[in-house]
Amino acid sequence: MKRSNGAVTLFLFIAVTGVFSGVASASGMVPETTVVLINVADGEGTINVTNTDKSVALLYTSLENLPEDQESLLVVTPPVARVEAGEKQLLRFIISSESPITTQRLKRVNIEGIPEKNPESASVIGMTVRQNLPVLITPGDLPLKADPWTLLKWSVNGQTLTVKNDSRYVVRLNQLINVLPAKISLQLPRTYILPGQTDSFKLPTDARLAPDSTVQIYPATTYGYATKPFDAPLSQ
Repeated sequence: MKRSNGAVTLFLFIAVTGVFSGVASASGMVPETTVVLINVADGEGTINVTNTDKSVALLYTSLENLPEDQESLLVVTPPVARVEAGEKQLLRFIISSESPITTQRLKRVNIEGIPEKNPESASVIGMTVRQNLPVLITPGDLPLKADPWTLLKWSVNGQTLTVKNDSRYVVRLNQLINVLPAKISLQLPRTYILPGQTDSFKLPTDARLAPDSTVQIYPATTYGYATKPFDAPLSQ
């Protein structure tokens, strides 16, 4: 939580609405979905954001690249908009890449509502809620796949466990993984595995894996919802 210019900014990574009492008032810019989906064939994607507060607010929108993928592929418009209470604002995410997009790409978008200052209520603390949503860009020729995590390849060599995503899909999942039946718990470095990405982990020095060992993962759907665990085969 950070205080600046009489405002309090809460950094959240899920869609939320807040109820505050006393001298605090809350603004809520609520996206209609938990992820922005963009098909390259369409040239853009859109979402509506609703101002759920009881007063007018400014909607600020900015794009964010992942550490592993710094290429800017999108332009969002409008970056700033005045939204009346209860009204919606359409945000457009326009493809701006000069080179072909051949695999799914993952970006993020920050959506923040800043309430209009009321000179008659100087003692009121304005509350803003910043939401950070994933933006999934899909090539036009890539078929929809509900379970891209089944395409991950898991292998072990000595005491090194490796996962490789040589598919064209972004895989989103919980960071916790379990090697079964040895009951070895490990943690992924992030909540996604990008196309072409490889991660390796050191197993305990005394680990002895059975020939039928599997890696249990906890995938997430396109919209970020947890699904049932998946036991991936482990090649040795």
